[in-house]
Amino acid sequence: MIKSAYIHIPFCEHICHYCDFNKVFLKNQPVDEYLAYMETEMKNTLEKHPATALQTIFVGGGTPTALNEKQLAYLLDSVQRHFPVKPEMEYTFEANPGDLSLEKLRLLKEGGVNRLSFGVQSFNDDLLKRIGRSHRKADVFKSLEHAREAGFENISIDLIYSLPDQTVADFKDTLHTAFSLEMEHYSAYSLIIEPKTVFYNLMNKGKLPLPTQEEEAEMYEVLLDEMAKNGYQQYEISNFAKTGFESKHNLTYWDNESYYGIGAGAHGYLDGVRIANHGPLKKYMDAIEETMFPYKEEHTVTKTEKMEEEMFLGLRKNQGVSCSTFYRKFQENLLTIFQAPIAENLEKGLLEHDNDHIRLTRKGKFLGNEVFQAFIGAI
Repeated sequence: MIKSAYIHIPFCEHICHYCDFNKVFLKNQPVDEYLAYMETEMKNTLEKHPATALQTIFVGGGTPTALNEKQLAYLLDSVQRHFPVKPEMEYTFEANPGDLSLEKLRLLKEGGVNRLSFGVQSFNDDLLKRIGRSHRKADVFKSLEHAREAGFENISIDLIYSLPDQTVADFKDTLHTAFSLEMEHYSAYSLIIEPKTVFYNLMNKGKLPLPTQEEEAEMYEVLLDEMAKNGYQQYEISNFAKTGFESKHNLTYWDNESYYGIGAGAHGYLDGVRIANHGPLKKYMDAIEETMFPYKEEHTVTKTEKMEEEMFLGLRKNQGVSCSTFYRKFQENLLTIFQAPIAENLEKGLLEHDNDHIRLTRKGKFLGNEVFQAFIGAI
């Protein structure tokens, strides 16, 4: 059963120094043409894999809200035409503070969008400038005010910590400001330096003064404590929400369920096949023209790979991996098939076994990647 659809808009008015997502500068791009090809991909994909029980749609980027109002209206109509958009669904748009007018927000609301995810990253203007963000703290307040005015009652903010020259005190200040806004959901990620980014080049030249591993761990410790203190439940390593506002879309990934991936550079998981679309716009559009689909790679996931994925994706969740769900999916006993890595990480105090679930301990959350790695190649 396909639960979710991810739709990728690769256009940005500004490229951030840390971003390695598939994106291009908006200026002089064939945006209208791209949106038309993306609608063709939706149509062809749904003919091949019909959507019967879709629960979430997530439009990400790039910057989806960099589209002008006419383009935004076309995109919203495309989604409505091909996906069964219902009021009870979770329908999210990623947004940049500062580039969302009240008119665009009302357009989104009328198009069925009921959740916004703002890429705030920090409330320190100097840091925002340093990481290549185009918005400033004041833009966040204004955008959120407009979003509430337009009727949005489910808003998430993304934050990044362990930024260049960032201190623990600065991160505490950012969290304090974030909580004052009383959002429904927060995501907070440590900075990862990816190849082909401005930060990667600076790091290789020795010009990127990052916090130490100890400082990064302290920031995560502060994050866990402050979220709990302010009434936000952690439900995944980097995600926190008021009760009932957990991201259903992201849970699709962590529950290892099927989803559509629409757009240049998007990834999907359909009928046991992981699909990666071409990233460059011309290649994406040419492939649809030639073969009806923009696929760059298709990989049929083996049973062993599915079981490994179930572990390293599921262990990201606070509730962990359910032994009974694992058996229902694979007709295998989780505790038997992964006996060695489970025993090893229980002994280290990184995992705990509680009735039906295997989950990370608090200590394990700090060393998550080490735990996940233990399940790869373990069968």
